Amino acid sequence: MKNLQLLTLLICLSGFTGSICAQAPVEDAVYWQYAKASFPQLKELLAIPNDAHFPEEIERNVQWCEQHFTQSGFSTKRLETPGAPLLLAERKTNAKGAKTVLIYLQVDGQPVDPKFWNQEDPYRATLKKRTADGAWEPMDWSLLASEKIDPEWRIFARSTSDSKGAVNMFLTAVDMIDDRGESPNFNIKVIMDFEEEMGSPNLPQAVREYSEALAADMLIIFDGPRHITNKPTLTFGARGISEITLTVFGPNFPQHSGHYGNWAPNPAVRMSQLIASMKDENERVTIPGFYDGISISEKVKRVLDDVPDHEDYINKRLGVAGGTGVAPTYQESLQYPSLNVRGFSSGWVGDEARTIVPATATAEIDIRLVVESDPDRLIKLVRDHIVGQGYYVLDREPTAGERETHPRICRFTSSTSYLAFRTDFDSEVGLWLDRALTHAFGETPIKQRTSGGSIPISPFVSELGVPAVTVPTVNRDNNQHSPNENIRIGNYVDGIKTIHYILKEEL
Repeated sequence: MKNLQLLTLLICLSGFTGSICAQAPVEDAVYWQYAKASFPQLKELLAIPNDAHFPEEIERNVQWCEQHFTQSGFSTKRLETPGAPLLLAERKTNAKGAKTVLIYLQVDGQPVDPKFWNQEDPYRATLKKRTADGAWEPMDWSLLASEKIDPEWRIFARSTSDSKGAVNMFLTAVDMIDDRGESPNFNIKVIMDFEEEMGSPNLPQAVREYSEALAADMLIIFDGPRHITNKPTLTFGARGISEITLTVFGPNFPQHSGHYGNWAPNPAVRMSQLIASMKDENERVTIPGFYDGISISEKVKRVLDDVPDHEDYINKRLGVAGGTGVAPTYQESLQYPSLNVRGFSSGWVGDEARTIVPATATAEIDIRLVVESDPDRLIKLVRDHIVGQGYYVLDREPTAGERETHPRICRFTSSTSYLAFRTDFDSEVGLWLDRALTHAFGETPIKQRTSGGSIPISPFVSELGVPAVTVPTVNRDNNQHSPNENIRIGNYVDGIKTIHYILKEEL
């Protein structure tokens, strides 16, 4: 991609009137040219399956990253763990007394079920455009090399937005600084995570073990979607996550509902009652102490109100009449821990429905943590509440004797993947990124106090003692974690621009 800036300038000055030159100043034209040149590499990266449950897939991704980061002037080193390795890439500056910026990139992706994708292979990147009726129509990939590219076109494939797109944006931005002779005045370390979608189970120990290699002054995370307005965004925190699995037991095996429907306890009904006992009609958690320690000051409320949310628009997109009663605004709702039932299973439904009393009912629950939350305390509160509802609580299957002795039995298991983190807006990293994005887009970025989702950053914050900020770049309607994941072309180009400006902003 050498000399692309000069080439683009000469093309525009010669009178070319295509979309690249007509719609943007020369500098933006350069980003489009670099994006166009990078699409084959993005397609190549997306074609490598990256489900962390399959080590052979991850090994191919690690090798790809080793090759391409080395080509971009980085030294690379595998940080071995009991699972997939982390990959550390490093470039040093010649500037004296330079600070070190650690950058987090995720490379693995969610599993895929091809039958739910509107294309033959979820790992074969497909270019699509939206039709008048709202459907997505496949297009020839070669159109990404044409003179006119619509920023509303999208690339569909697993991990386009979460988060291989960001990996390729970063490599492209590095090519730009090299081509333009723009040497960052800080050292760069990049840590690549290949187990994020599994909860990064080996990351905390790895950060402790390799703390010297990972040492830095600040951390940037290139992950997640921009604000719903799709304007440049900085997010200064993320919620953590704990999981609970509940199983309520009924008869030893499913029973005929005619013979035993008024006699055998129905675990689906009991599980419904148990879950309902945890929340009121507005879905606020009623377990005493669950929200203890959370205080939204007037200063914090002003920060939250500065985020240009439009709840009516959010509700329309979600297809709901309104939010719950946990908090009066969307941003404020993210400042509280949540208790979410993410799945419920008992018996059979649809064409497989049968007239039985189920043997068990299982509910999967996630608790989104905030900085003020102690996950062990919240998990204990939930467990104690279940005991208070008259349940004999186990962490295993009940024995025959326990079934005959206790009228209500619940199996309870839990885990915590990672904690929440939060960084001050006026921290050094926050002010630096604010300057970079303002210079890039001519307006102050939207600053969010925390995101609703969870990312495995707290081990870096707690073990390395560094502040962290997320720089999201992708479109919010990207279907991440779902079939037909995609990235909007305009967001991909803006992502390259965002990272380029960060790399050249003096620290």
